Amino acid sequence: MPKANQKNWKLVLDGEVIARSISRITYEILEKDRDLSRLAVVGIRTAGEVLGRRICDRIAEIENVRIPFGVIDITLYRDDLSMSRAQPTLKGTELPFAVTGARIVLVDDVLFTGRTIRAALDAIIDFGRPARVELAVLVDRGHRELPIRADYVGKNLPSEKHQALRVRLKELGADEDGVYLVQSAKEVNK
Repeated sequence: MPKANQKNWKLVLDGEVIARSISRITYEILEKDRDLSRLAVVGIRTAGEVLGRRICDRIAEIENVRIPFGVIDITLYRDDLSMSRAQPTLKGTELPFAVTGARIVLVDDVLFTGRTIRAALDAIIDFGRPARVELAVLVDRGHRELPIRADYVGKNLPSEKHQALRVRLKELGADEDGVYLVQSAKEVNK
């Protein structure tokens, strides 16, 4: 639930829809290739990490097998790093499996311009050459600047470029899961 000063936040996906989306994405991943021996899930810090863990947990429920899970920090791979005066905070990358030859499902919360995904691909390639990288996102909002598309999408939510989407997850301190449409991008960090 947004705070009182976030009155311009409109709930567009509630916790139940998010859970169903994660479940559907998981089934689509399993249907695409039944061979789980080389499957690994990699979440982009921070919300992508949470969603990636949920996908791994769902795979374990369905298939009774734990697949490798990793997390990447794209901070040093961002193409806007030189434009920021703030010192970047690194949270670290953890890929406890062999990247080379793996089928990696990269997970993020929102696909927008595609720049975060480009940075994530660069980060993964520094650790090896996967057999395939697939992209799973909770929300695709359009407005691509790079030729990147998701293989698995929870919801397509067209929005205006000046608007923003804010993903709130329990694991990150929210009272309840939700995706909110914010009328002004300036209000996202309030």
